[in-house]
Amino acid sequence: MAWTINNGKLYFNTKLYTGNNSTQSITGVGFQPDWVWVKQRGGTTNHKTSDIVRGATKALQPNDVDAEATDSNGITAFNSDGFSLGAGGDYNSSSASQVSWNWLAAGTAPSNTYIVKVVSDGGNKYRFDNFGASAVTLEISEGGTFTFDQSDSSNNGHPLRFSTTSNGTHGGGSEYTTGVTTNGTPGQAGAYTRITVAASAPTLYYYCTQHSGMGGQANTPVTNSFSNFAGTIQSNISPNTTSGFSIVSYTGTGSNATIGHGLGSVPKMIIVKDRDNGSYSWHVYHVGIGNTKTNYLDSTSAPDTGSTYWNNTTPTSSVFSVGSSVTTNKSGDKFIAYCFAEKQGYSKFGSYTGNGNDGDGPFIYTGFKLAFVIIKKTSATGNWILLDSKRSNNVNQSKLFPDTSGAENTDTGNGVDLLSNGFKCRRNNGETNEGGASYIYMAFAENPFTSSAGTPVTAR
Repeated sequence: MAWTINNGKLYFNTKLYTGNNSTQSITGVGFQPDWVWVKQRGGTTNHKTSDIVRGATKALQPNDVDAEATDSNGITAFNSDGFSLGAGGDYNSSSASQVSWNWLAAGTAPSNTYIVKVVSDGGNKYRFDNFGASAVTLEISEGGTFTFDQSDSSNNGHPLRFSTTSNGTHGGGSEYTTGVTTNGTPGQAGAYTRITVAASAPTLYYYCTQHSGMGGQANTPVTNSFSNFAGTIQSNISPNTTSGFSIVSYTGTGSNATIGHGLGSVPKMIIVKDRDNGSYSWHVYHVGIGNTKTNYLDSTSAPDTGSTYWNNTTPTSSVFSVGSSVTTNKSGDKFIAYCFAEKQGYSKFGSYTGNGNDGDGPFIYTGFKLAFVIIKKTSATGNWILLDSKRSNNVNQSKLFPDTSGAENTDTGNGVDLLSNGFKCRRNNGETNEGGASYIYMAFAENPFTSSAGTPVTAR
């Protein structure tokens, strides 16, 4: 069977490097990463992660509950083939062996189409994708192309344009035309206004050329992202529909809500963190434990059960749900979510049961040559176990723990074999293969088991 990703390294890649206690640029990732996760291999240091939506210098720590912090000595920029670093010890200690895991989201040229309607809301206002609010503030990032479809009949007589002045020509400004094209007559089929946002574009305002007070602000950040209106909460997303990965930011409401992710397919795993609060854990939705439970990325705890986390609702191809829990939806707090849909031949999210057999544990078929896997026991307490093909091969001994700051552990008792079509547990081990214990995993590929042309990949 053919699929769309023949080379997983175009969307996910592990990159090893050596710290220099100064500034340096890490290259060889193979793309400009949108999410980077870094850990010093030999030291008791925090895991660090930054993404393009929050900004390169905005650090979170997967192994603890700390709120987001600005770290000018950590990851300082995302580059075309990697990322730049300051001298921060967790990222770049002198001579320290480091590992980074890198994912591509929307990339440097995101695109989206908004369906525009004109509604009566204290006067005529523009509304996007039938969202519940009008004249909202948009996020349309530099380098992106965004189409405002005005074919709905309510747009008749209301051409949407851009200006650097609030309310455009009605506010004393002029029309902004850089990168803007228009087509057709508003209210008729095929009508649109389209903008490719220029580098260093100013803050813009969308407005109606004929009537005052219909529009709002359009921010133009360098975030590879854009506004999404699929949920009851407006989100800002950086989605890659090919690889099934989206970075989502949203502001909590404190009550049951849905949040758009932009993947066009159902997420099997979602990792959420309150950016503003230093007391709340990282929450993990996983298809292997269902929508009534949550895992904690920063903890060895077994899953908790409760409706307030995910509102007992399975994600859809357009949204995921949050309940009233302050840890996933505190009113007024900013949240970040990393959403993963499964893509055949590239990613897999599932569960298995250990058999306790020392030498012949369960084999988990993924359909691809593994580059990366995280495993977590869910029937009892246990560490998250992170393995990748760059730090060791076959019976993989070099494990890290997302829930602790501990150094890399080379205990042979782990015994997980990363193969060309899945992974196999080789030891009777509580972390990965206790008899009768339940486990979940997330895995990413170097290559599918066979290419789109039907050619088998090379086994390890």
